[in-house]
Amino acid sequence: MTSIQALRERLAALHRKMNALLAEKGAQTWSKEDQAVFDADSDESERLQRQIAATEKQLAADREGSFKDVTRTDPTDKKTVLQQGLSLYLRRGFGNNPQLGTLTAEELQMVRNTMSTTTPSEGGNTVQTLVSRDLVYLLKAYGFMRNVADQVTTENGADMGWPTSDGTSETGELVAQNAPAAAADASFGTRALNTYKFGSKIITVPIELLQDTTVDIVGLIMRRMRDRIGRSANGYFSTGTGTAQPFGIVPACSVGKVGAAGQTLTIIYDDLVDMMDSLDAAYLETPITTPQLPGAEPGWMFSQTMRRVVRKIKDTAGRPIWTPSYDEGLVSGTPDRLLGYPVYLNNDFAVPAANAKSLAFGNLNRYLIRDAMQVTLFRFDDSAYMSKGQVGFLGWARMGGNLMDINAVKTYQHSAT
Repeated sequence: MTSIQALRERLAALHRKMNALLAEKGAQTWSKEDQAVFDADSDESERLQRQIAATEKQLAADREGSFKDVTRTDPTDKKTVLQQGLSLYLRRGFGNNPQLGTLTAEELQMVRNTMSTTTPSEGGNTVQTLVSRDLVYLLKAYGFMRNVADQVTTENGADMGWPTSDGTSETGELVAQNAPAAAADASFGTRALNTYKFGSKIITVPIELLQDTTVDIVGLIMRRMRDRIGRSANGYFSTGTGTAQPFGIVPACSVGKVGAAGQTLTIIYDDLVDMMDSLDAAYLETPITTPQLPGAEPGWMFSQTMRRVVRKIKDTAGRPIWTPSYDEGLVSGTPDRLLGYPVYLNNDFAVPAANAKSLAFGNLNRYLIRDAMQVTLFRFDDSAYMSKGQVGFLGWARMGGNLMDINAVKTYQHSAT
């Protein structure tokens, strides 16, 4: 099987070739032959990206099933008291299982201090704030929406309203000499930013890994919790209804363009232009304070399926409107661009279908994700798991999200027929 690194290098080389053709042709009208060459390269790029995605998915499944992502550390390395306490809890619980070793009085106190709040009937423990912060930090760099959204962390998960203000309709005035200035108060509002509980499902770990002191068991469990909770939460941040779940970015904003009859599976160049013009011009500017942050620049978001529809669209002169990234696939890199704006993929967006809202455009970082520091960890070492030589772990985390400025993002909706 071709290595994933080799696939990424082939993809990067292909994108360099495509960008060279774009630069060479410039503003010229493209011939059918030029378009055919670019479209063929686009097809190959799509094929390579699908192969990379499939390979990454298989590698992730292999790691999940065989613990191939286990990292090892030097057991003599110094750790904080909380790190030691969490490691002891994950390996041996509260020391009441002889198969995993007993805890000394000092170790037991360390575990109790780390797992601060207990619910004995369920075996769950709310971890200390410093431990919770590690999981929140891992989540902040994970998921399609988190790559572009603004993010905030609160100490608890109590319901709250987030203050908002839309100044796009506000103007100043021309004032004559010695004339008084008129009053114009800024308009403020609030948007709900409540948190909801997300679970990792039960993670089973072989006893042998818990007994191996060189295994980074804390990192292992944290990564699994991040992956599972992060995947689940992204779906709600994308399309959540806001009723007993986060308000997703797609339902929260209005439709900027509805496709003409017959466009149940397609979108055309004029639709994309209309999408950009559906936003107030103020939203098309990149904030000068944070231009380096992902999502600060206005951009597009849609799924890989929608990308296959969009990437071959040409403008009125036959020129491709899709600009592939130079370094995509090698590192995090810069995103591809569509009509000059960055493209962010999110496979939790709808695929093209009748009435589907498959594409969003605008200031995506106006979507705000809130993480609560309340993280609860459950440990199961009863007979159901011990009979298989395993220990089970279950994590709960609280988070929520909402679009803070509903005018900052618009969606494209396919026609009904």
